[in-house]
Amino acid sequence: MGDTPEILSNLLLRIRNPGDGEAWDEFVGFYTPLIHRYCQLRGLQDADAADVTQEVMLAVSGAIGRFELKPIKGAFQSWLFRITHNTFVDFLDRRRRDLHGGGTAAHRILEAQPNPGADDLWNREHQRWMFEWACCQVRGEFEETTWQAFWRTAVDNLKGDEVARALGISLGAVYIARSRVLARLKEIVSRVPDDSPFLKAH
Repeated sequence: MGDTPEILSNLLLRIRNPGDGEAWDEFVGFYTPLIHRYCQLRGLQDADAADVTQEVMLAVSGAIGRFELKPIKGAFQSWLFRITHNTFVDFLDRRRRDLHGGGTAAHRILEAQPNPGADDLWNREHQRWMFEWACCQVRGEFEETTWQAFWRTAVDNLKGDEVARALGISLGAVYIARSRVLARLKEIVSRVPDDSPFLKAH
């Protein structure tokens, strides 16, 4: 994936073109970490999570042409969640059958994960993943002191005066730094298709 978010603005449109291999590589690089972590949080080992992630990508590649692009916030995220969740359940069901059911780890995972909580987990992970991705995109744009002022107040939840003393800057400079970084993060996320409102909490 490239260094700027502009490549994502029309990514969902581009991956509908079977000949645009670069777009597909970008899509895989962008969404794989989210899907993989979701599967791990639902109980899969790393190798199994990787298998499910690959199956999800195959399913998306076969179905993206039928996905109706809509100017509705969350439409693609919901669509991708359904594919991921269904693929996850199918994987566990196959594993359970392969191991002849009864008391297997796959069976315990399947029984312990009710559907109503799955979308909440997905939404939380989507927000966390978007925040981490956006931070990676903008980190190099700021001086270390500016970034630390933002991180320590917005992420570590330290008091502004405490951060100011630790960094050797004024309290006003701390808040200006925090505001600058947050504004840039919001700008980055606003350019991502189907973006998440993760920054509203800060």
